[in-house]
Amino acid sequence: MTHPPEPPGRTPVRILVCDDHAVVRAGLLALLHSAPDIEVVGEAGGGEEALALARKTAPDVVLMDLQLGAGIDGVETTRRLRSLHPAPHVLVLTTYDTDADVTRAVEAGATGYLLKAERAEDLFTAIHAAAQGRPALSPPVADRVMSRLRNPRPALTPRERDILAQLAQGLPNHAIARALYISEATVKTHLRRIYDKLGVDTRAGAVAVAKEQRLLP
Repeated sequence: MTHPPEPPGRTPVRILVCDDHAVVRAGLLALLHSAPDIEVVGEAGGGEEALALARKTAPDVVLMDLQLGAGIDGVETTRRLRSLHPAPHVLVLTTYDTDADVTRAVEAGATGYLLKAERAEDLFTAIHAAAQGRPALSPPVADRVMSRLRNPRPALTPRERDILAQLAQGLPNHAIARALYISEATVKTHLRRIYDKLGVDTRAGAVAVAKEQRLLP
């Protein structure tokens, strides 16, 4: 793969890579090292390690996976990275593109959100955009964001999320009522609201959408 020559005087973007899969990290590092205007300053296999390295190396951009195995996840790591001084920009690079994942990452302070299926050229472009504080979204993610903005759905309340979690365990209404110390009639009322918000009309449908949108604990 060839890259255009680096413009005179252009300072390379300092990158920290955070992904819990060693093979994925190795592939990313090889790719990033091939770009003359990107400098890899560290790699981390987890959120806590990424935070420690960010404090030591002060990267411009952290390339962040969302699912990091044990320890804090990519969203919480992003939130903590953005509270550092100086705070690096965070570019999420993941396989997950659900509404819930995108929303959580952006709310935590992520500058961009890319899918791992992106072309190398698009990744390089997104890295430079993120380094300048400009948003960068994969086309499928951008489509989902625009669709959600055009057709917003009311967010689930904490109580509705509690009931949805119980529903996912296969509990009947009376068991959910006992577990949450509410009446069975209240459970039914909440279920009707959950169905309406998720655009479904069955318990199984609610659980399926909740799993797809990563609404369950």
